[in-house]
Amino acid sequence: MAKVLMKGNEAIAEAAVTAGCTCFFGYPITPQNQIPEYMSKRLPEVGGTFVQAESEIGAINMVYGAAGAGARVMTSSSSPGISLKQEGISYIACAELPCVIVNMVRSGPGLGGILPSQGDYFQAVKGGGHGDYKLITLAPSSVQEAVDLVMLGFDLADQYRNPVMILGDGMIGQMMEPAEFSAYKKRDLPPKDWAVRGRKDKTKPPKLINSLFIEPEEMSAQTARMQKKYADIAKNETLVEEYMMEDAQYVIAAFGTTARVAKSAAQMARKEGLKVGVIRPITLWPFPSETFAKAAKKVRGILTVEMNTGQMVEDVRLAVSGRVPVEFYGTVGGFVPEQKEIVKHIRAMKEGK
Repeated sequence: MAKVLMKGNEAIAEAAVTAGCTCFFGYPITPQNQIPEYMSKRLPEVGGTFVQAESEIGAINMVYGAAGAGARVMTSSSSPGISLKQEGISYIACAELPCVIVNMVRSGPGLGGILPSQGDYFQAVKGGGHGDYKLITLAPSSVQEAVDLVMLGFDLADQYRNPVMILGDGMIGQMMEPAEFSAYKKRDLPPKDWAVRGRKDKTKPPKLINSLFIEPEEMSAQTARMQKKYADIAKNETLVEEYMMEDAQYVIAAFGTTARVAKSAAQMARKEGLKVGVIRPITLWPFPSETFAKAAKKVRGILTVEMNTGQMVEDVRLAVSGRVPVEFYGTVGGFVPEQKEIVKHIRAMKEGK
């Protein structure tokens, strides 16, 4: 299949259909509205189901139901809408149901603005709802990668019976880039013999999808089982990109669209004689702590650059355990970090300012 020039939101929607998504439940909010708009037209063409729910809360609970029946299901929203979904996301995680949740982050807190942000990092990777749970969190930096990660996300969700979040932003959703949809190779996945699809054989016990455990022993056992699963995910599914790290003395840590700026800043810094590389986490959870720990043994400093007031920087600092200075540069309100400002901060780190 040839590459197609598409807007990020529409490419994400087409990637979901290509991956076998048959159900979408959502509610409009800028800057992700092209996803439900595209799905409302595209899903009926392939025999799927699209519902614009009465609210974000309604949408996430429809996801719970469809996932419990074994369907490949997706929802999408932006920041305040994702906040409204958090209770349902916690239920889905505890019930161990696979689904894909897209968050095209906008600036906040509160209703904020419609311009891009990375202020939902904590919410995505620390478990934004109640209880001890994790979302597999994937952060694309291009439209093509958004396509690839959506397809991977559906497979990861099914393989581990766990919700997956695609954490983008308004830039990824609105930019247009070429995308190709046939390159992804689907994983060999186990059958969904746990799904509730009606009990034709009355001699067999009924299946149950549940996130309510009244007895403390049952709740403790379920939580322990989930933690073991998270350890397996962290061991097997961590993704990270290292850029010009072979001889780097300073590192820019960035994710998503900010990493694109970080790469340009690294190139600019090298023209000044500063040996700068970039570490870009692709899975925000599981976080590539080992990559940062390894880098900390040979570099002089790390600058974490984000479109927020400082969130991923905490995970970077935990990963390096004080072996190397970790500083932060961020922008908020919809402003995107500039290459020259990043280089300025790197230069200041070198000069000890």
